Amino acid sequence: MTANSSHSVLFVCLGNICRSPLAEAVFRSKAQQAGISASVDSAGIINYHAGKRPDPRVLEVGQNNGYSFENSYSRQVVTADFNNFDYIFAMDTDNLEALISLRPKASPAQVGLFLSLVEHCDESEVPDPYYGGIDGFKHTLQLIEQASEALVEYLREPK
Repeated sequence: MTANSSHSVLFVCLGNICRSPLAEAVFRSKAQQAGISASVDSAGIINYHAGKRPDPRVLEVGQNNGYSFENSYSRQVVTADFNNFDYIFAMDTDNLEALISLRPKASPAQVGLFLSLVEHCDESEVPDPYYGGIDGFKHTLQLIEQASEALVEYLREPK
């Protein structure tokens, strides 16, 4: 694939109000800046927050760093996602395990941990900042930016 190819990417966390909508906004921006055509979305394993906007702290940290959350509303992962997306990235191993258990056998989607794309990263999972303060959201943003940049580079490479 080349930078002009279209890609589809889904980011997944537990409730789809913190990490995955932040990853969606960051990656969408970085892909657009790099000239990569990509369909980008986010979803949660659970539907507890379905239809809700991202956490206000996500909006604050993201918007303060230039990311847009227009039309960002929580939704639950559905079976069709495994056929509609080329790449599905979980924010942590619990969500990865849930995705693997939901994944239909014939799904062509590549499913993995988002931070696995980052070389020399001390962390393997994007921590859930929900129960902490704003510094946790800033740290989450930094990790997501690193992984988004790594994904942009991966998608630029000819396959």
